[in-house]
Amino acid sequence: MIREVAELNIGRDDVIPLWFGEPNEATPDFIKQAAIDALEGDQVFYAQNRGVPSLREALSVYVSDLHSRTIGIDRLTVTASGMNAIMLVSQALIDKGDNMVVVGPVWPNCCQTVQVMGGEARQVALRPDENGLWQLDIDALFDLCDDRTRAVFVNSPGNPTGWVMKSSEQRVLLDECKKRGMYVVADEVYIRLAYEQPRAPSFLDISLADDPLIVINSFSKTWSMTGWRLGWLTHPSVLGDTFSVLNEFNIASPTTFVQHAGLTAIEEGEKFVAQMVEGYRQKRDLVFQRLKAMPRVRLSCPEAAFYAFFNVDGMIDSLEYSKELIETTGVGLAPGRAFGEAGEGWLRLCFASEPDLLSLALDRIEPALS
Repeated sequence: MIREVAELNIGRDDVIPLWFGEPNEATPDFIKQAAIDALEGDQVFYAQNRGVPSLREALSVYVSDLHSRTIGIDRLTVTASGMNAIMLVSQALIDKGDNMVVVGPVWPNCCQTVQVMGGEARQVALRPDENGLWQLDIDALFDLCDDRTRAVFVNSPGNPTGWVMKSSEQRVLLDECKKRGMYVVADEVYIRLAYEQPRAPSFLDISLADDPLIVINSFSKTWSMTGWRLGWLTHPSVLGDTFSVLNEFNIASPTTFVQHAGLTAIEEGEKFVAQMVEGYRQKRDLVFQRLKAMPRVRLSCPEAAFYAFFNVDGMIDSLEYSKELIETTGVGLAPGRAFGEAGEGWLRLCFASEPDLLSLALDRIEPALS
């Protein structure tokens, strides 16, 4: 549905595109140079299925430091993007007739990879409380589980909501999944883009090496590398051979010289990450203050990621409303229904854009939302 809104309007000079979830900032020069150096050094041949060893070693150091526990390379598999990682997980876990319970509203591809494998994605909806803060009903989540439930999928920090799952909730969920023989699949691609704490809580903070946990991550958001298509999985070592084979069947291995650029991103990118997050914080504050002042709008302040997900009073069809907004205001937003039925009545604005452009977009939509 997001592409249905965007496709006919991409490239229009009069449209401010805030529909896709992508940083507006280009990949830093030092990462680009690393790719150039790798090309000139002939890093253009097939790599090992699970990734270039030097990148996996760097990921081991990075993830171990981030979570204050040792995570060896036997638990790490490099993927061709976070999206590819999500697909690999569904290929590994889901057979026809199985199901995965998914916390929503959520990026639609997370559910559709389950459906591609002949499974069912059962969505349990986050709900705003009286203060507008997103809350998860864990009892309702487990009510959706049965003997064909293979995993629970959690995207935290969340797209589109900006919701962050508390560590105490993660522990309850992981413990119950262990009892029931189900995996937790944690999409943590926005973990570094947190505004109320140095980073968002992670299931890796509380888990043991052999727990039924698979964590998805990506270079796209943290290091502004969306078009490079590079990510990784953290998983129990027993799944290493499975993901090696799945990488072989899907792509053989992620692009070799891109992996060398990813190595440089990890080793030299902390200053860039800190500056980027501070910039997003300022944009978040701008967008939140402006939107909450509009009479028909209801939203909570995003805790992480770079989205404002807001409810519009009286809006019945978010897809049609998004199309109308483009024609009447020239601002492109994502319809909430794209993220599941629980998203109907809501719109998503990606604030990973220039402040002046965000201000202009808000000026344009304010009359329609007042």
